[in-house]
Amino acid sequence: MKKLIYILLATLLFVSCGTAEQKKDAQTLSREIAGEILLKDFDPVSIFNIPTTNIEKPKYGVIDMHSHDYTDCNDELIAQWVKTMDECGIRTTHVMHCEWIGLSFEQMVEAYGKYPGRFEVWCSLDYTDIEADDWEQRAMAHLDHCKALGAFGIGEMVDKGLGDEYARPVKGTHIHLDHPKMQSVLEYAGKIGLPLSIHVGEPIWMYEPIDNHNDGLMNGANWKVDTTVEGCYDYDEVMECFANAAKAHPNTIFIACHYLNMSHDWPRLSAILDECPNVYVDIAARVAEASVTPRATRRFFEKYADRIFYGTDNGTSAEMYRTVFRILETDDEHIYNPSFGYHWSYSAYDLPDSILRKVYYENAEKLAKKLSNV
Repeated sequence: MKKLIYILLATLLFVSCGTAEQKKDAQTLSREIAGEILLKDFDPVSIFNIPTTNIEKPKYGVIDMHSHDYTDCNDELIAQWVKTMDECGIRTTHVMHCEWIGLSFEQMVEAYGKYPGRFEVWCSLDYTDIEADDWEQRAMAHLDHCKALGAFGIGEMVDKGLGDEYARPVKGTHIHLDHPKMQSVLEYAGKIGLPLSIHVGEPIWMYEPIDNHNDGLMNGANWKVDTTVEGCYDYDEVMECFANAAKAHPNTIFIACHYLNMSHDWPRLSAILDECPNVYVDIAARVAEASVTPRATRRFFEKYADRIFYGTDNGTSAEMYRTVFRILETDDEHIYNPSFGYHWSYSAYDLPDSILRKVYYENAEKLAKKLSNV
């Protein structure tokens, strides 16, 4: 890859100095070389002499509302995570319980409970024998059990089109929020003060044809949602399903992970938030998607500052935390981070302190206080 770049640079230099015929030949060679560079290997280095801000810690202590058990409940790894949290200004991390973790909710409670105040744990729904007549009663009893153990909420639920496939111990494949038996359970969650953190859909390009017009081609190809599978909802269907559930259960709090995967369409997301005051969003794992439109994204933060939670959903590294701080706090531009899987650069939002406080910790504290009164 580097060899090709060096050849290309040398060719371009020759183009600027040679005869007309030599320039033509050099341009042809340049196109041939460029044609050998695959988009997946695109790894540009910025040439712009513009500010680069390094933030070791955020302006305010952070409550991370969206993370996972990246440690497999290993005591040493959890201790290292807490050390990183201290270094990066993370006060508390919310750890979601998902099928891919492989451990029980009780194991998570025991492991993370060794650090009071530093972690909150979320439970899964139990879809075992959902077609049985007593499933709703069993599901609600399970939620009572989890709350008694300290569950903050239910999540991360997921529906990319095939239903809640992240649940433990049994996946909720083809179980969408509009399933008849889910209605009493969703209502009960609100009654006992357990919010739902739910991953709905994926970025829109994962549902679109993988062709030369796909705006998020590389990421879309890697994570494409195959809506031809029987029973799979498409993007619009899964979003409509979520919005209908939020409207049908106004006393239940829904936290839509990843900006509801609508950071490409702020007006549409805004309409849902306007219609459903019980819906919030988190910003987890969507830095790459939202920071390509920094001014539109900032306007969204300004309007819905009380409805947005900080979240990461991206591991436990200090670099990851600090990248998100940089995007939120500075006005840096043309930031490359190939780890996010896109070919474009990012620009930061330069959010005012009043919004940073809400997103970093105030909204999370208000939610916790509200739930404690249920």
